Amino acid sequence: MEKADKYLTQKHHNVDNTARDNALVLWFDELRRQDVDLVGGKSSSLGELTSQTHVPVPYGYATTSEAYRYFMRETGCNEKVNELLKGLKDVENSDELHAICSKIRKVIVEAPMPETLAYIIGKSYDDLAAISNQNEPYVAVRSSATAEDLPNASFAGEQDTYLNVHGRDNVIKKVQECYASLFTDRATYYRIKQNFPHEKVALSAAVQLMAYSKAAGVMFTVNVATGDDTKVMIEGSWGLGEYVVQGTVTPDNFVIDKESMKIDRKAVNDKPIELVRKSDGGVEQIDVPKDVRKKPVLTDEQALQLASYAEDIEKHYGCYMDMEWSLDQNDKLWLVQARPETVWSQRKKEESGENESAATEQKVLLQGLPASPGIASGRVHVIDDPKDIKEFKDGEVLVTLMTSPDWVPAMKKASAIITNNGGMTCHAAIVSREMEIPCLVGTASRDKAATQTLKNGQVVTVDAKNGVVYEGETKKEKKVDAQQAPVQEYFAPTATGVMMNLGNPDLAEKYANLPADGIGLMREEFIWTTYIHQHPLYLIETGHADRVVNELANGIRKVASAMAPRPVILRFSDFKSGEYRNLKGGEKYEPTEPADLLGWRGASRYYDKKYLPAFKLEMAAIKKVRDEYGLKNLNVMIPFCRTTEEAEKVTTIMAESGLKRSADFKVYMMAEIPANIILADQFNQYVDGYSIGSNDLTMLLLGCDRNNDIIANLFDERNLAVKRAIRHLIKVAHQDGKTVSICGQAPSEYPGFTEFLVKSGIDYVSVNPDMVKETKRNVAHFEQRILLDKATGVGRREVENYEW
Repeated sequence: MEKADKYLTQKHHNVDNTARDNALVLWFDELRRQDVDLVGGKSSSLGELTSQTHVPVPYGYATTSEAYRYFMRETGCNEKVNELLKGLKDVENSDELHAICSKIRKVIVEAPMPETLAYIIGKSYDDLAAISNQNEPYVAVRSSATAEDLPNASFAGEQDTYLNVHGRDNVIKKVQECYASLFTDRATYYRIKQNFPHEKVALSAAVQLMAYSKAAGVMFTVNVATGDDTKVMIEGSWGLGEYVVQGTVTPDNFVIDKESMKIDRKAVNDKPIELVRKSDGGVEQIDVPKDVRKKPVLTDEQALQLASYAEDIEKHYGCYMDMEWSLDQNDKLWLVQARPETVWSQRKKEESGENESAATEQKVLLQGLPASPGIASGRVHVIDDPKDIKEFKDGEVLVTLMTSPDWVPAMKKASAIITNNGGMTCHAAIVSREMEIPCLVGTASRDKAATQTLKNGQVVTVDAKNGVVYEGETKKEKKVDAQQAPVQEYFAPTATGVMMNLGNPDLAEKYANLPADGIGLMREEFIWTTYIHQHPLYLIETGHADRVVNELANGIRKVASAMAPRPVILRFSDFKSGEYRNLKGGEKYEPTEPADLLGWRGASRYYDKKYLPAFKLEMAAIKKVRDEYGLKNLNVMIPFCRTTEEAEKVTTIMAESGLKRSADFKVYMMAEIPANIILADQFNQYVDGYSIGSNDLTMLLLGCDRNNDIIANLFDERNLAVKRAIRHLIKVAHQDGKTVSICGQAPSEYPGFTEFLVKSGIDYVSVNPDMVKETKRNVAHFEQRILLDKATGVGRREVENYEW
């Protein structure tokens, strides 16, 4: 159905002249951004764009918070909801919570809509039809939640949005369904945990003319990848914008310089599917024609037009902005949403000019991939063989091919680390980020090999913010200690837990004050390489088995004690055979495997008669920490478990050794093999939950050796195959009441990936210590954004029902 563009933004006033505070419906041009209490964040923002700017916005109206409260009062739903909530005895019981919330939503959806409210919503729809010169126009019915007198509230739920709705009765029905969506499981859980009475939260429904999108996407007035506020960043794909928001497709990306208004960078990606409107209402997914999939969704001129809109909106709001746009069938651009961007805005306030970059007039010696940010100077020490690690001195710059766990003692002394090989998920990258040491990796593939270019004793500056090594010493970066939080620093509580990855037990006290909900991954390998240094079977043979138990228990105790009562999840040893062989005495017990990443590791060792005695020492150390030291917050995780038979064998051995799953002892499993995802319904019976190892999972799903820098450009945890696997695991795990976390590198690297995880319903995100605060803020922001702006109804169900 065609519609004239001029009618989309025509102004209209409340025909009954009802006082605004008591109005049940307000039109966009009657709203301002300060009207959050009246109509929520999304509707008030649409009103601000319509009434106070000149950017094109599809017109519409919003039901008010008073309309929601009127509905709940007149239908008696308040009393019914309260009564049902009284029956919720254990909010932590996901089955019980789901059953109660389902009943609440059913009560709201089946309640007869009060005649007055139904008339006003329907009459407003008829008026919108007249304004747009359409018979039963197609609209989007978008939920816009508002919390009354609850500053800093971040609600962990998703309210519905319905796309391509037409017809008076259908619009009234969808408004009512939006009301019901205020009681999703996660939103209800969060309000109860925070003692928020449900009456304090209300919901507005924005009824907005649909833009007939042939392409759509998002736009920011700051480059969200780098924080560069001199740029506008635009992402887009074919069809409706929901698939960009949900991460279902990899969108095209445009970066535009604000001053010159020229395109700095353009990346056009393969976009094989799109979400489109159905002629009879609703939406559906279709394949994009092959000759269109790799074409840009915007011309350069259109991208620049959007950037000019972004600048106008940023000037009007006076802050960084996060927007959604649509390109219709007539090549007209529309802004369908705008809200203040919070992540980089907050970060800029904190930095407040404290960071300095290295001087750039000095000679550049080589370049690499910035794996851990920071700037540091020191004397180069090239080490080709691990046997020479003892020669490394404090403050030197470690230069090598690639590190492994047995390099940790030297890495702890380094002012900076440079490797020839590796990518963002290699050992050097992960460890240096945890230790907050500047690090460059993959220099051989980026420029030239560090071990051949740099000489022992040479003084250099490693600028790991920009991926450059300079000759000589440069003024070091002023560093704000992100770990020493001021007492008044506030972090909004989140339903999605934010946990911390940790290896070195000596860092536990330092990081204990971070706002982490626990340790999502404690790497046992650090204790071996830092304190024990010898192969466990060698120590057994030489009569020193007690040393293994005592050293392991002491290291684990440090972490469990520092974090108590928060949970600590210890991953059993996950050395590869080559790494075990580097421990003293290891040559005798370890095979030589051509690809030990895929060899004798993880669960396959624990029940093997050759290694079982060593595994029993690990279990004894855990029992000592829990029983002798009384640290019951210690739980365990099984890595690299290939089959359900392995899971059964290992958990049986554990139970026989006194480590049986119980209410206060959880056994988790790394989900890092495709089989873990595909057979999650069967693995569920052996574990309490999963922690996604995104590094190995990506490697095995994409067939990319994660340690091979030649194909590093293909290794991307954000690949759709990985996302589909994660979504499937969360869905299947939750069916049996199991939790899902992630401890891979992706959440630390990509805030957008964290948003995908939160939207997918993940229970915990575990990141490196330097990313805990930022991730905590991001998760709170994403949860609030989900509640107020981003949730889709039909669109989300399309994603959830798709055969991932």
